[in-house]
Amino acid sequence: MAKKRVTEDNIIEMGGSAELEEMNEASRARYSQVRTGFIVLIFLAIIIAGVVLYVHFSMEEFKGYKVLYSAETVFEANADYLEFGGNLLKYTPDGVSYIDKSGNVVWTAGVDFSVPIAACRGDYAVVADRGGNKVCVFNTEGMISENSMPYSICSIDVGVQGAFTVILEGDDTNYINMYDANGGEVYTFRTSIDKSGYPLDITISEDGVKLFTSYFKLDGVNFKNNVAAYNFGEVGQNSGADRIVGGYTFEDEMVTRVRFVTNDVVVAFSDLGFVLYDFREKPSERARVEYGSEIYSILYNKNYVGFIKKNEGESDNAGYVLKCYDLYGKELFSYPFDIEYDNIYAANDEIIITGGNQCLIVSKKGRTKFTYAFPDMIKSMIPSSGSNEYIVTFEGKTETIKLKAEDD
Repeated sequence: MAKKRVTEDNIIEMGGSAELEEMNEASRARYSQVRTGFIVLIFLAIIIAGVVLYVHFSMEEFKGYKVLYSAETVFEANADYLEFGGNLLKYTPDGVSYIDKSGNVVWTAGVDFSVPIAACRGDYAVVADRGGNKVCVFNTEGMISENSMPYSICSIDVGVQGAFTVILEGDDTNYINMYDANGGEVYTFRTSIDKSGYPLDITISEDGVKLFTSYFKLDGVNFKNNVAAYNFGEVGQNSGADRIVGGYTFEDEMVTRVRFVTNDVVVAFSDLGFVLYDFREKPSERARVEYGSEIYSILYNKNYVGFIKKNEGESDNAGYVLKCYDLYGKELFSYPFDIEYDNIYAANDEIIITGGNQCLIVSKKGRTKFTYAFPDMIKSMIPSSGSNEYIVTFEGKTETIKLKAEDD
């Protein structure tokens, strides 16, 4: 076979092929870099657009609404309402009803209560007869159990699995009992009125392991308030039979409401201010806030706590001021308003204030989201599952509405 002659042209040709391959590799690398940069820019643009849209809608003030669903409902002057399972729980001395966002009654339980009190958490609710003995447990499917307590009921709360705890009043002794959703006793312990005082309120953690209670005690002509923390987990087993893992005393101060706002944070409201406690295993004080003057209402949820009091100079036209704080006691905002209100609902991202036919929605940033005078009197207003949607109960109907930028 003849040998191919290597010439200068061959050498140039072979060298050109190698350079071309190197150029292709460089081009591919540059293309990959450009493509990666382009993808990053698109991703950043999407994030920026999302932030802009979020800021826009969170700051937007709505002027009107449209009705998505409407249903006639029977007006009952003695009815109360709570958010329950994403919809509405209605309870009266004559029974309990579950109302969906279309305003339809999903179920009704005809149970008699003299003075009904209720608590809801997630898909579970308990309704009890204050001063009586009856406790009923519900989920979104209907009644789970009806239970008779051995003593008169003072206060009640419910956990996420339907377990509930009650304060029961005996002659000289009070009892704190916990039951599962079916009414099975989980634990019971006694508290002496002479030693601990008269129980005012109780709250249970989401997991049902921890309790926090408030006791009022008269000492001669003076009074004091004690709050006590109980742990029924492993930590509490080492604290004796009463399972107390901590407590605090308030001199000349009445703690009328205690609530777990998260599984590990408790708020205690007194007539002078509120105190936030860390309570993972044992309680420790996190923050204390003084009202500064008499308050009219309190509010709380897993993101903030707050109160409403008389406006003292923050605005010349407003009779009230709403103050909200984060769970470390830092003030989030102060919002003057002038609605003669009778209901407050503290949602995760906003506060809904209603009175008569008027409604005011304030964002958790302290901005006005919606203010409106409806043609009918409002009984209840809570958020629905849709964006900017609300279930509003009027005297003769229940409507699901969606807020609009403009009023027709």
